[in-house]
Amino acid sequence: MLLHPGFIRIDSVHQGDQDGVKGLYHINAVDCVTQFEIVATCERLSEAFLLPVIETMLDSFPLPILGFHADNGSEYINHTWPNYSISCAWSSPNHALGAVMTMAWRKPKTAPLCASISASHIPQRFAHDVNALCRDFLNPYVNFHRPCFFPQSVTDAKGKTRKRYRFEDMTTPYEKLKSLPQANSFLKPGLTFDQLDRLANAVSDSDAAHQLNEARKMLFLSINRRSKQAV
Repeated sequence: MLLHPGFIRIDSVHQGDQDGVKGLYHINAVDCVTQFEIVATCERLSEAFLLPVIETMLDSFPLPILGFHADNGSEYINHTWPNYSISCAWSSPNHALGAVMTMAWRKPKTAPLCASISASHIPQRFAHDVNALCRDFLNPYVNFHRPCFFPQSVTDAKGKTRKRYRFEDMTTPYEKLKSLPQANSFLKPGLTFDQLDRLANAVSDSDAAHQLNEARKMLFLSINRRSKQAV
């Protein structure tokens, strides 16, 4: 069964504290069909910091967002989202959305992806800098250049359904989006695949990975230098 893209799972993870200094938060949102993924950082999970980041993230998807599932994170379900339906793992106010998310086969693996940014402590005051890395390098690489598995459901003779992950089914989230029947109908109004193709083809996959690694290295050299300075 083909699920309609535009329903996302969203979660957050704390970078951790060190010597009494609070770390920033990573926010991860993944479309349940295409695995199109947006990562951002937030200084705190209070409304003043979180809401603008979430709104920017949702705007970054090429798909209209129809609803999102927050795995009962209070930072999401305690806020009002007038333009979106929201459900949580233990109590879904939107049964249709809850059903879609129950069938979704991919949860946002926030921690592993954020570990690709840094496994060490990052003070909250550097959230803006890390967010720029996500926006300009990590998100384009993940969506346009990094292949991922898309499982196939196989039912055996006993009626048990299992997931099969085949190398021939690996593709990028963007290519998965393009492969959907009537894919153009899923794009945001005014957005075309010609425009997205230009983004996808601006650099090669290896160059995109190299640019991400170089940008990350330069950023954390800068963070390390500034962390040693008086705040």
